[in-house]
Amino acid sequence: MMAVIYKPASSALNNRPVKTTPLESLGLIAGNRSLPLLLARQARSGGVKKLVAVAFEGETDPALAQLVDDIVWLRVGQLSKMISAFTDRGVKHCVMVGQIAPKNLFDLRPDLRALGVLLRLKEKNAHTIFGAIADELQKDGVALIEATPWLQPLMPGAGFQLGRKLSDDQRADVEFGFRIAKEISRLEIGQIVVVKNGTVLAVEGFEGTDKCLARGGELAGKDGGAVAVKVAKPGHDLRFDIPCIGPQTLETCGRVGVSALALESGRTLLLEREACEGLANKNKLSLTTIG
Repeated sequence: MMAVIYKPASSALNNRPVKTTPLESLGLIAGNRSLPLLLARQARSGGVKKLVAVAFEGETDPALAQLVDDIVWLRVGQLSKMISAFTDRGVKHCVMVGQIAPKNLFDLRPDLRALGVLLRLKEKNAHTIFGAIADELQKDGVALIEATPWLQPLMPGAGFQLGRKLSDDQRADVEFGFRIAKEISRLEIGQIVVVKNGTVLAVEGFEGTDKCLARGGELAGKDGGAVAVKVAKPGHDLRFDIPCIGPQTLETCGRVGVSALALESGRTLLLEREACEGLANKNKLSLTTIG
């Protein structure tokens, strides 16, 4: 038997229903913002009967507790406690949704198991760290799987458009920015660039999306007109990090003078679509897809 999750009929996202084998139980490694709450709701509608969440102090929205059967609070870096939260409750599959603030990755106090993982890594970036965590989970019989079977209906496909239509100059910048963004993501630098008139204004680094947008908007000058492009890196492991934007991103674009935002088609989550549409119209912003 297959569970089918349909997108809302009014959305302009992907048109196909998403099929996923229903699970009796699912673990959530829950970061910040609204994505963990959204995933919990989607998993329930997809037939998951038992949800167990691992939540992080100072990151995870406490409202998640109302959407799951059990929630375990811990600090970033408590790897043994995170794994036992699932194994003690018979959870054999888990997903990772939501982000952890970069500052908390540096402020973490790793337990002995996490310390051992970090010491074994020659390169320490999001994919190597999360990949090592996935390996540790697997050792204890817990498979880290993609959340995309439940979230695919929220990924805009080709031809998606909210707000103003792109001008010819903006479209040229979107195509230029897409090429640059794919390259910097391949190099593990970041996932978003800000460009204007064929010039790169800002590249996302450790500071994150919002600060990159603010820097690019400032460098665009008083007349604005900056264009931002967000992508997934080639070979991006969607178990760890699903590129996503939501109202906060649109608010930032409006505040700093970014006039267009393009997402990689079918590989970026759009959260709270109605709120994003309202912000795009309010700020005279173009939100579209490419790729």
